[in-house]
Order: sequence, then structure tokens, then C-alpha cells
Amino acid sequence: MFEQSGPKTTLQSALTICELVYHSIVRTVRKTHGNAVMSILMNMMQTAIFIMVFFVMFSILGLRGAAIRGDFLLYIMTGIFNFMTHTKTMGAVVGAEGPSSPMMKHAPMNTAIAILAAALGTLYIQMLSLIAILFIYYVAVTPFVIDDPMGCLGMILLSWFTGAGVGLLLLAIKPWYPTFVSIANTIYARANMIASGKMFVANSLPSFMLAMFDWNPLFHTIDQARGYAFINYVPRNSSVEYPLYVGLVLLMIGLMGEFYTRRQASLSWGSKR
Repeated sequence: MFEQSGPKTTLQSALTICELVYHSIVRTVRKTHGNAVMSILMNMMQTAIFIMVFFVMFSILGLRGAAIRGDFLLYIMTGIFNFMTHTKTMGAVVGAEGPSSPMMKHAPMNTAIAILAAALGTLYIQMLSLIAILFIYYVAVTPFVIDDPMGCLGMILLSWFTGAGVGLLLLAIKPWYPTFVSIANTIYARANMIASGKMFVANSLPSFMLAMFDWNPLFHTIDQARGYAFINYVPRNSSVEYPLYVGLVLLMIGLMGEFYTRRQASLSWGSKR
């Protein structure tokens, strides 16, 4: 209470921020369940159920022939993993602590640390779930080969980055229009079930249908991930640069909006939510 804080060096400030981010990540991971292991297992189960539902749906509808030649479940996983990472990150960042949150009263906590912890906590859970599911599939079901694992990992990180950008933009708007942000978050997540392109191959789309999907950065990351995963698939209708540029633009606009919103922070905003 009566402790006096003196000036800190750059290294001390960086270590303090890293410590705050670490503890905030632990708090974020434990939000869904008191036990961190159970929180990860629940996310694994949700991802596995998604994969099985799409596997059964493709099999019943006879759409397996439209997939890329190779491991069919791996084809589904490349779409599901990117979709889950993007959507979960967006939801976590939108739900991060805002400027009027009681947590912001505890120095040196701030909204930047809360946002970073929400994004990194989601990435941590998704990466652990991804590795565990792929390991179980490789050991218990069938060995598989990923043509370029680092390229696939890069697309996962790009899906995470764009999801954080969309979430940050919505977070900046949230104190002003909370109902609109809640609806927009839900609509965007549901629309990506189709608009992300995880149910079909981008190279097989005609030009008039391609225009309906190529605005979506997740469409590009999923298609590029399949290009890295399968040796016999070369994506022609997507690029790596587009989601990167979109993510950077969303991040910059979101940071400017969050800075302005933080300057206008009011405790009465809590009653709007």
C-alpha cells in the first residue's frame, strides 16, 4: 500500500510485462474450467467432434470424391484447425477485459496485456489440441505425411493473426455498440462455417463462386494450408499475402480504435453489457 515504485530499466519493464502476460494467460486458460488440463481436453473434444461431424457429412453426401487426393481426414483437419483457431481467437479477443473492467484498477495491468493474453492463451490451447489430435491420429489410426509442416504451421499462425485482428476491431467498437458487436461476432463466426471454404477445394470453384469467398482471409489460409499439406495440390486461387495484409490493416485500425475508446472510458459502460 505504501510501497514506492522507482524508475525501471527497459529490461525490468519488459520482464514485468512478460510476467503479467503469463499470469493473464493462465487466468484466461482457466476461465473455461478450473483445471487447465480439463480446459485443453474440452477444446480437444470440441475439435474432434467437428472433424467427425464433417467426416460423416462428407461420407453421407458422397462428397469425398471432390476432396484432394490423399488422406481424407487430413484434408478435413486442415480446414477445421484453421477455422477453430481463427474463430476462437476472435471470440477470446472480443471477450478480453475492457478499459472499464475492475481488473484495470490493479496497476500495472492494462488493456494491451489483457488483449495479448487472450490471444496467446487461445493460441496455446489450439496448438496443444492440434498436436495431440494429430499424434493420436498418426499412432492410433494411420501414419500420414505432411508435405510442408512448417508451411501448415505458418497458415495456422496467420489464421490466428487475422482472428486477433477481427477481434480487436470488434473490441474497440464494443463499449459503444455492445449489442451490435455481439450480433456481428456471432454472425461472422457462423458465416465462416461456409465462407471459410473448408468444405470444398478452391481450385475447383468457378470464377463467379470464387468472388463470393475470396474476400475472406480464412479462405486463403485454409487453401494455402492444403497446398502445404498435400504434395499434389497447388493453390491457384488464393495467396499468403492477402490475409497478412488484411490482418495488419485490421490490427492497426483496431489498435487506434482501442486507444481512442480507452481515452473515453467510463464506468457506466459496464451497465450497457
